[in-house]
Amino acid sequence: MTTENVIEVRGLEKHFNEGKLKALQGVDADVHRGEVMVVIGPSGSGKSTFLRCLNLLERPTKGTICFEGVDITSPSVDINIHRQKMGMVFQHFNLFPHMTVLKNMTLAPMKLKKVSEKDATDKAMALLERVGLADRAGAYPSQLSGGQKQRIAIVRALCMEPEVMLFDEPTSALDPEMVGEVLDVMKELAKSGMTMVCVTHEMGFAREVGDRVLFFDEGKIVEEGEPHELFSAPKEQRTKDFLNKVL
Repeated sequence: MTTENVIEVRGLEKHFNEGKLKALQGVDADVHRGEVMVVIGPSGSGKSTFLRCLNLLERPTKGTICFEGVDITSPSVDINIHRQKMGMVFQHFNLFPHMTVLKNMTLAPMKLKKVSEKDATDKAMALLERVGLADRAGAYPSQLSGGQKQRIAIVRALCMEPEVMLFDEPTSALDPEMVGEVLDVMKELAKSGMTMVCVTHEMGFAREVGDRVLFFDEGKIVEEGEPHELFSAPKEQRTKDFLNKVL
């Protein structure tokens, strides 16, 4: 891992309800190439809003977000070009129900990157193999378990060969016994050197896989550090209170 910044966030604010609700308040953060940054905190603390601002699914009220040196909050920037380099995986799988697994995976590379059907299919099948789902290529989403759908959602994002993967609580909608299979895919991805930003409630994953943990509360980063430091000796009382409840 280098200390080269892939994403630089400065003075990020996001207000809703005509400014009455301040979801983010002056957030500064850097994401280094090849690092796994894990974002934790109570519900409503701004974690998911922060993540969704990184690829402008939420437009910031104030502040700048630079992705690979380009200020993507600038009105002159075509955000769709940059979004192609950021894979996003949500709580809910967002697979097209009327398409097979393979078609779900090859659609974007063929349409947006003009990849040939053969190349897109070869890439998709290799990724399905990697997550143990090659035999489900012809299945429809309704024929898959929740854990399988989420693994498909991850490799579908990987088909676009992104620079960064953003995960918004990818296991929170799953039955407990399916959580492990999705976390295994994410761990494998982290080992391969993918830059990842993960909002999660899975403290074991944060501790084991994260290079850095950000603890959010009330729209601000209260504390950040390496997982072993933050989990074993948090400096801020608010972090201590939160960890006492969840660990």
